[in-house]
Amino acid sequence: KDFDLSNEKGAHASDGDENSERGNWSNKADYLLSMVGYAVGLGNVWRFPYLTYQNGGGAFLIPYTLMLALAGLPLFFMECSLGQFASLGPISVWRILPLFQGVGVTMVIISTFVTIYYNVIIAYALYYLFASFQKVLPWSECFSWADEFCSKTRLVSDCNATLDGEIIHANYSYITSNNLTCINGTMKYKPVQFPSEQYWNKVALQRSSGLDETGNIVWYLALCLLLSWMIIGAALFKGIKSSGKVVYFTALFPYVILLILLVRGATLEGALDGIEYYIGKQSNITKLMEAEVWKDAATQIFYSLSVAWGGLVALSSYNKFHNNCYSDAIMVCVTNCLTSVFAGFAIFSILGHMAFVSERPVSEVVDSGFDLAFVAYPEALSKLPVSPLWSFLFFFMLLLLGLDSQFATIETLTTTIQDIYPKVMKKLRIPVTLGLCTLLFFLGLVCVTQAGIYWVNLIDHFCAGWGILIAAVLEIIGIVYIYGGNRFIEDIEMMIGKKSCLFWLWWRLCWFFVTPALLMAILVWSLVTFSPPSYGSVPYPTWGTAVGWCMIIFCVIWIPIVAVVKIVKAEGNLCQRIVSCCRPAANWGPYLACHRGERYSHVVDPKKEKEHEIPTVSAFVY
Repeated sequence: KDFDLSNEKGAHASDGDENSERGNWSNKADYLLSMVGYAVGLGNVWRFPYLTYQNGGGAFLIPYTLMLALAGLPLFFMECSLGQFASLGPISVWRILPLFQGVGVTMVIISTFVTIYYNVIIAYALYYLFASFQKVLPWSECFSWADEFCSKTRLVSDCNATLDGEIIHANYSYITSNNLTCINGTMKYKPVQFPSEQYWNKVALQRSSGLDETGNIVWYLALCLLLSWMIIGAALFKGIKSSGKVVYFTALFPYVILLILLVRGATLEGALDGIEYYIGKQSNITKLMEAEVWKDAATQIFYSLSVAWGGLVALSSYNKFHNNCYSDAIMVCVTNCLTSVFAGFAIFSILGHMAFVSERPVSEVVDSGFDLAFVAYPEALSKLPVSPLWSFLFFFMLLLLGLDSQFATIETLTTTIQDIYPKVMKKLRIPVTLGLCTLLFFLGLVCVTQAGIYWVNLIDHFCAGWGILIAAVLEIIGIVYIYGGNRFIEDIEMMIGKKSCLFWLWWRLCWFFVTPALLMAILVWSLVTFSPPSYGSVPYPTWGTAVGWCMIIFCVIWIPIVAVVKIVKAEGNLCQRIVSCCRPAANWGPYLACHRGERYSHVVDPKKEKEHEIPTVSAFVY
């Protein structure tokens, strides 16, 4: 019997949906806020401001904007158009080019790895959020958990001074006991750690000496991880119909908090120094002559827009067919980049105040990644009046930014399952979603052991790097050079209407030449400049690096495996088989018959697709 859902609602469907089988977003705002929430993540707050400071201040915005136009936006627009046109997730959408279906599998597997460790970071934010409900922030002083190296101020160990007309070098206790004064610039400081740094390592993480020492599960981090998965499961129990409403709060409220932090930071002493380091008088235009600056700009754009993760295809697949995905792509990309710039002002204004209070240059308090989010910024917030309030707002903002991205990533996985097993998802969507969240929670427990931060850093170093670049390169090459860039443009025009040749000139230039070249350059650069992973000053053991390589190999190995399986299952000689796998599948085209027109009038009805589908290794290569 043919599999027919034409008179039944799918897992996401409700009355009034254009696509009654898969469902659609309730309204466009749900989609746009979900996309903004997916694109705007923790990297906008803890990586972009640091890169801007490091790469010439305001001058960095020049390569950043160019890379947005040349690499980020073209890929973003391509993926949104692809998902919307076929109304399929990141694996099934490769009916467009069966030979490359493994690219979709790679995207989904990488998203699975990333969602495991990304939720651990949300658990960190939850822990600090709960820790902020105290009259005195627990990292504001060197309390009982601190060791002898903990200090709120820098301690001078020795310096040069003038004694009886001669310059001497002596330890600081001798200098002070003899009422001498250190000569400026000659002071050497004892190695000390601020309370926030020791709190992060000794209390929050209970960090072990390295990846070799796994230690115990940190129970309160495990509970925070469980809570974060419960929040995600509750938000997604009805799929896009429920998550589309939650994002009205989770996507918009972080902007309110950023504005509050910016206003508060701007009123503090030293804030101007922080802003000047970020994007002020110290902007260095000569930095644009360094290749590293352009590489950083391209990499940041690529990762901050979340292209080649599969999420953009999955979220866009629930759009109505004639939605203007072109204007949506531009709006989301511009919003993402402006958010990064805006967040930088909020971050650096308060870091400037911290430098002022601690009598250090701004360069010594600036950091990125975990050290910015859980060491430098909490240290700065602890110096403000009513510090628990500001700490709560900051970590609540991190929580919301992380949850938004997680909603979209989990939706990517459930969309993939829905495309493979629509009958199961129609009846068992809630148990499947909760079961997925439960499985990912258990897989993430290794990341909340005492060696957990090393695992988080290892997965981020390998899986969120080359695998995504490889998938992106193959994606754009496959669609533009094998399927056909002009053919793809005709597909887009079926959705948004006919456009002039001049309109498509820029997109053709990027898709055919500039974007693939840039992605290849970033990939080659990343491989050439590869260095073994480390966390701070702690190197990884050889077996740890080997595990990292195994993870990335496991992610990308599906690309050749699926390609070989497709060729083996095809008919004819080798050349004929390869050619047939480079052609769209018989059921490629708009999901609904009413949208196919003459160009796709031959398309096999999706309800009868099992009769025409090319055999595969497993359901995952559907």
